[in-house]
Amino acid sequence: MASLDASPVLDLDAAFVHLAAADPVLAALLERSRPAAPRRENALFHDLVSAIVSQQLSGKAAETIMRRLHEAVAPGAEITPEAVLRSDHETLRAAGLSNAKARYVRGLAEAVTEGTLDLEALPALADDEVIAQLTRVKGIGRWTAEMILLFSLARPDVLSTGDLGIRTAVMRHYGLPGLPAPAELEAIAEPWRPHRSAALLLLWHSLDNRPAIDAGDAASGS
Repeated sequence: MASLDASPVLDLDAAFVHLAAADPVLAALLERSRPAAPRRENALFHDLVSAIVSQQLSGKAAETIMRRLHEAVAPGAEITPEAVLRSDHETLRAAGLSNAKARYVRGLAEAVTEGTLDLEALPALADDEVIAQLTRVKGIGRWTAEMILLFSLARPDVLSTGDLGIRTAVMRHYGLPGLPAPAELEAIAEPWRPHRSAALLLLWHSLDNRPAIDAGDAASGS
């Protein structure tokens, strides 16, 4: 297993230099404006709960539910697996979670508590290993795992081919007749390596948009 220090971390300055040289479309976007680096302020468990809550919701609705959930399960403290497990299903529902999301959040808390998901080990794992570990938990699909890689772990070379915002931005800026299929998006993104995360941030920024929640895992029933 790789050490924590061996895990690459997003470096936007270096990434933008590479992208401007590698792709004229991204170079033009960079001349207009540049996105800020992701802010890594929360614990992984909190971020995963937030990702589950956010599926198929607007950002404002998700923020409201997360605030209510925080007040219900851990007022004045961090949302932890233990705090979630002390709360019953109806408490989670009263905070605004659907039946399915309430089950997913409790399932996540159980996986962490029982040790079937080791969050502390994730920063030392390779990207594909992080995705494999997270997607074992019901309610967490590949899209959510990719968002955790980018926004929580700040990995530099994440490409989310299923994200609606990214597909929309690529369609617009590259003059495509429709949304690109995963293979087409992968081909377009090949010159972006090893800085595809920065390209995603730039493309989202070009739409004045966060990751497209309606392309998230709940839509596929993960």
